[in-house]
Amino acid sequence: MKIVMTIGGSDCSGGAGIQADIKTFSAFGVHGTSVLTAITAQNSDGVQAIQEVPVKIVEQQLESIMCDMAVDYAKTGMLYSAEIIAVAATQLKRYGVPFVLDPVMNAGAGGILLEDNALNTLIKLLIPICAVVTPNVPEASIISGLEIRDIEDAKLAALKINDMGASAVIIKGGHLEHEIAAGKATDLIYDGKFEHMSSSMIKQEKIVHGAGCTFSAALAAELAKGTTLHDAATSAKKFVYDAILCGVELPNLIVVNQSLRKDADRYFVLENVKEAVTMLKETLNFKKHIPEVGTNIGMAIADAESEHDVAAVDGRIIAAREGVHAGCVDFGVSSHVARLILTMMKHDKRKRSAINLKYTSELIEACEELGLTVSSFDRAKEPAGAKTMDWGVREASVVFSPDVVYDLGAVGKEPMVRIFGNTAVEVASKVKRIMAGL
Repeated sequence: MKIVMTIGGSDCSGGAGIQADIKTFSAFGVHGTSVLTAITAQNSDGVQAIQEVPVKIVEQQLESIMCDMAVDYAKTGMLYSAEIIAVAATQLKRYGVPFVLDPVMNAGAGGILLEDNALNTLIKLLIPICAVVTPNVPEASIISGLEIRDIEDAKLAALKINDMGASAVIIKGGHLEHEIAAGKATDLIYDGKFEHMSSSMIKQEKIVHGAGCTFSAALAAELAKGTTLHDAATSAKKFVYDAILCGVELPNLIVVNQSLRKDADRYFVLENVKEAVTMLKETLNFKKHIPEVGTNIGMAIADAESEHDVAAVDGRIIAAREGVHAGCVDFGVSSHVARLILTMMKHDKRKRSAINLKYTSELIEACEELGLTVSSFDRAKEPAGAKTMDWGVREASVVFSPDVVYDLGAVGKEPMVRIFGNTAVEVASKVKRIMAGL
């Protein structure tokens, strides 16, 4: 597991700062460590008090973490003073830790989080050594000294910040008048070339609290895993979008809510399907049982409601001359296997995974010999307008929740076997045991 470190302030309301960072790290499946720079008393009305952590303690926290474990990536948030910035820069450079610089200056609900005399130190010491800096429009304007009124101004600011030494710059959108009018938030990425990432703006009538911290933490977690900057930024932006959508509404602002359990489950499901695909590729005789239409294996999150809650192989798994070929694993890429799983989950919520295989009588016999419960349906009896996967699985599950559902096909319909289980790895293990018995 990758190790990611956050260097920032505490938000007692839990919506931003290191609290948001640690929750985000967990959702992305990385181990989070933290270095506390300041304690804030803040709520939806703003920041009421700040107590800076002694510089020596900040330095000792950094030392304690980095001399004991290999930190893969870091992110900085609220650094508050020039002295803390200097210590952070020294230790990050000393240990060669790549990091995301989130130049936090003000709290979303109001309140100064960076002393006036600290900005020049941040520009001088941190920007030249960061992997990427993620200012919002007001922060980018202050750092660059340029007024930003539109996307062209943002490009000029990004170029100037890049000239200061930043390897890459992401100027977060949502603050420009034309964006607000269009209901869009467009982020600008510059790492030698310009790219844009755009999404709808949510609940823009209120201040959003914690979005910046969550974005930079998600970005750091993805970069730690070796994801490209573009893909990491895309993933982080989507994560924040969903977090705002599920945000907790207070009188003056919206506190982003990472829906940690659901996000952690989505990560678990993705990794589980990837592991299952690897197992299938290594399973003897699996290739012979891939149908002409290809096969797919999928798994749903615990509270799946739609196809977008089911992860599967994009483009299916096919038999190729050199072996078994499988595309990338992602959510919402297979309507076929998703319908299988969602229908089965209506009968048994535990059975969140399924795979389809070529029908043979020998395969069904092998399933029965292993003690798997087997059921079937007759496609000739399928009602007009019904979807085979929905109707067939429902028909085969009237009396009990089977492990295996098969049909003998129909005109233009290939005979098929579907194997169900609680996880994709469990399903792949069943397939391996079935293949061993053939």
